[in-house]
Amino acid sequence: MEIIRFADLEPEPWRNGGGVTRELVSHPLAASAQDGVWDWRVSIADLTKAGDFSPFPGMERVLTVVEGELLLLNVGGSEHPLEKYRPFRFSGEAASSATLPTGDIRNLNVITRAGAYKGYTSIVELSKKRPHPLFAGQLGVLLQGEATAKPGAALVDAAPDAAVLDESATGATAAAGITETEDTGTDAGLGASEPLSRYDAVVGSDTRTPEILGRGFLGVVSIDALPA
Repeated sequence: MEIIRFADLEPEPWRNGGGVTRELVSHPLAASAQDGVWDWRVSIADLTKAGDFSPFPGMERVLTVVEGELLLLNVGGSEHPLEKYRPFRFSGEAASSATLPTGDIRNLNVITRAGAYKGYTSIVELSKKRPHPLFAGQLGVLLQGEATAKPGAALVDAAPDAAVLDESATGATAAAGITETEDTGTDAGLGASEPLSRYDAVVGSDTRTPEILGRGFLGVVSIDALPA
């Protein structure tokens, strides 16, 4: 099981000084959150002042406000009021800018290369009695509340080649602050729960599928590879 600890991520300032970005994971792994050499990226950004967004030609974006009340996003001349936990999809190459009528905002951002990958974000309310599984190609980010993650039971017919996000996260372990629970056959490997702090992310897998239990809200990001 792989956990990306938010506290271990380095904030990278925006070029225009309007905020900072913390990259959770990208594919291929970039040397910098500003590189734009990846085919997809999942990140958390803090906006502290109004201004333009950096363009991402050939990309599609899904932005979700996860902290703060309201973000006014102008895309191609049209204004969109974005409220907390309501994902919004828009073109990465469109001229975009934001104003902050209620103060600072924190966003969960998913950016994918158009025609090659498709990104989705959904907000899930957690339960202490019914675990939420995270499968290959998914990333679960604790947005609010208290939760734990543990590896599920081993699956006989796992499909490791389907794990688009899982494979990339494994390659990004050192840079992204990922911790792993080894499959040792002991209690620690078979079912030990790992506490999650706010904005920690759990990488999904079809092998020993991680399960999240708790109270609060989980942002579930899915990255799908599109047919060539």
